[in-house]
Amino acid sequence: MNTSISSSILNVVFKPNVNTNFASQTAWAIFRAVVGLMMIHNGLDKLGNIESFAEAYVSYIGLPFPIFLSYVAAFTELIGAPLVALGLFTRPAALGLLFTMMVAMYHHILVAGFSVPYLELSAIYAACFLFFLVNGAGLFSTDALILNWLDSKALTQKAKQIMLLEKSYQATTTEKEKQVRSIQK
Repeated sequence: MNTSISSSILNVVFKPNVNTNFASQTAWAIFRAVVGLMMIHNGLDKLGNIESFAEAYVSYIGLPFPIFLSYVAAFTELIGAPLVALGLFTRPAALGLLFTMMVAMYHHILVAGFSVPYLELSAIYAACFLFFLVNGAGLFSTDALILNWLDSKALTQKAKQIMLLEKSYQATTTEKEKQVRSIQK
């Protein structure tokens, strides 16, 4: 495989939006973890009574193979949500979760029209997963660590400093003391 093609594929899958503001990246990681963890129960709820979900939701909107698609939706949420929370394969996971939320929104519109209370939660989740699809997991993520491991030049020095991957930020105490003494002289 061509090196530039494999590098561009790595960047598409793993490279986060690299805003190098520490507070922004921290908030981004918290946001990702909360959204991912809150989404898990939706998959569990579907598996709790898959036949009922298939009849009430999937068959209602006219999709074929309602039991199969119900399992697809449940496992997309059960697998994709923890991946988003961990920041691992965030973009592909967010794509699957965005799709399930778009189907949920379509169902809500068929049932209740454009009723904000009915659409609210699935629309918020859809917006969150769209954000992660477009921006990736952020610097405090497994994706960013994998990208740095696979291609050490993919992230900027500033991004690595924010991630605390730069060697100068990992100096031992004695090395730091030597640096301070040399500055004081």
